Amino acid sequence: MELRKKRDSKSQVAAGLRSQWSGSANSGVCLYVCCFRPDGIGTVTVEERERFEDIKERLRVLLENQITHFRYCFPFGRPEGALKATLSLLERVLMKDIVTPVPQEEVKAVIRKCLEQAALVNYQRLSEYAKVEENVGRLVTPAKKLEDTLRLAELVIEVLQQNEEHHAEAFAWWSDLMVEHAETFLSLYAVDMDAALEVQPPDSWDSFPLFQLLNDYLRLDYNLCNGKFHKHLQDLYAPLVVRYVDLMESSIAQSIHRGFERESWEPVKSLTSNLPNVNLPNMNLQMPKVPNLPVSVSLPPVQIPSFSTPNWMPALSDTECVLNLNGSGTSEDLFWKLDALQTFIKDLHWPEEEFGKHLETRLKLMSSDMIESCVKRTRVAFEVKLQKSSRTTDFRVPQSICTMFNVMVDAKAQSAKLCAMELGQERQYHSQIDNLIEETVKEMITLLVAKFVVILESVLAKLSRYDEGTLFSSFLSFTKPGMDVADAYVTFVRHSQDVLRDKVNEEMYIERLFDSGYVCLCLSVLLEITAFVLQQWYTSTMNLLGTWLTDRMDLQLHLYQLKILIRIVKKKYRDFRLQGVLDSTLNSKMYETVKNRLMLEEATASVRDGGMLGISMKDSDEDD
Repeated sequence: MELRKKRDSKSQVAAGLRSQWSGSANSGVCLYVCCFRPDGIGTVTVEERERFEDIKERLRVLLENQITHFRYCFPFGRPEGALKATLSLLERVLMKDIVTPVPQEEVKAVIRKCLEQAALVNYQRLSEYAKVEENVGRLVTPAKKLEDTLRLAELVIEVLQQNEEHHAEAFAWWSDLMVEHAETFLSLYAVDMDAALEVQPPDSWDSFPLFQLLNDYLRLDYNLCNGKFHKHLQDLYAPLVVRYVDLMESSIAQSIHRGFERESWEPVKSLTSNLPNVNLPNMNLQMPKVPNLPVSVSLPPVQIPSFSTPNWMPALSDTECVLNLNGSGTSEDLFWKLDALQTFIKDLHWPEEEFGKHLETRLKLMSSDMIESCVKRTRVAFEVKLQKSSRTTDFRVPQSICTMFNVMVDAKAQSAKLCAMELGQERQYHSQIDNLIEETVKEMITLLVAKFVVILESVLAKLSRYDEGTLFSSFLSFTKPGMDVADAYVTFVRHSQDVLRDKVNEEMYIERLFDSGYVCLCLSVLLEITAFVLQQWYTSTMNLLGTWLTDRMDLQLHLYQLKILIRIVKKKYRDFRLQGVLDSTLNSKMYETVKNRLMLEEATASVRDGGMLGISMKDSDEDD
């Protein structure tokens, strides 16, 4: 209401002065017309001239004052067209006479001076509104000062947006002066901003939201993008961003080292599902915060970047719908940190292209190094885990083995997102990571299949004691062993198949596990080759059985050996067929060789020993 009264009062004064100016000008015109002499000389009195100059000066001062206070004399561009008319009238007032136009440079200089004063007036009133001046001379904490500066930045942006929306049209002929006005206005804010940033603790990342707020506005403004204030802002934050990335790289590297040292290899999904449902307090600030990771590292006493869960980024436990949480705690934490760091740097939208590309390239290469370290450590842990496990039919594929496969699957998926770039060199680097993951997966599959083969070898070693002509065979012939060995092996096979199906998340690697000739698989045909899941395992163990029987080509199998082998071969064939292995793989030449040998031995045993007591290579409903 007070602003409206002031505006009406000033409008009345301006109207009166404009009336006087028009009357004087008209009187002058009439004087020249009525008193025009043949010699071309017109006259006015000294009093009239002085009165005219006084009115003209008063009007000029009033117009300049209104232009200086254009935000308050013409709030939101109202009355419509008034500011534009004021500028036009100022140009006429600056004329030396009613005929000769004033030079545009002179008009421009006056308006420039008014807008420079306007920047100071606007910022002073804005500071008063934000109550920044109240903190002068008081003991204010750095956090409070930063908070006030952030709030003031929001108001500064709002003022600039209002100027562009409501007053830019009136200054269309002097748009460059409005850009200068905005830069002057921002330079006044820069003084308070610099003062607030100077008192912040070393290696403090709380000021990043201030950069994001200002940069997101400036980079979208054609006139202010990479202007004087924008350059100043970049110069302030470039060292801070580099320092942050340096510390984050060291922090993540050490978290990988320590995490894998005490890794339990339990899937994150299992760990999070066992946690009690507790309502945690919301610790997020209103502004987007830089990701923080609480990691204690052996560095000088600085504030290490840490990842809290900002409101624009879901927590790790909330990303199950997006991420595969069947990986280990260390791997999932690593991928989340790398993604969060890249997302944060990307959201900075660094305006300088060269430095922005440098940041992007560095983060991509850093992610490649971190993922490579994760893959290699997982490979070592996989081999150690298999070496420590049982070599008999008591072996059960542990959850940790499946978790390690899932880590490799995650690494493959995340590398495509975290390491891929458009540049040739980085694309080649990404390909190297892909090749490393592929080769590591092949090695892990080979180790696991070799473990399965070793278990079958332990079964065959027990059967070897019954070989014809050995010392033990004569003693063991008096015993009547049961089918425990065969049943234990069949149970091991079925349990392993179920675990691999349930716990390994990616069919691509299951199918490679059982297909020795499988090198590269496109995701588009994954569903079409599910039947090849157990090929490599089936083929390897069947080859072992064929080799074992070939070594005993000249020997006649003991009845116990024959019963065990028939049970194992039949159950293996049926179980792998149920898992989707194709008939072309099941009925391989090696299988036919083993089958024919066992059928021959079965016929011989029937004649020699009078029968197999219901155990036969022939299909039967009882076996099913």
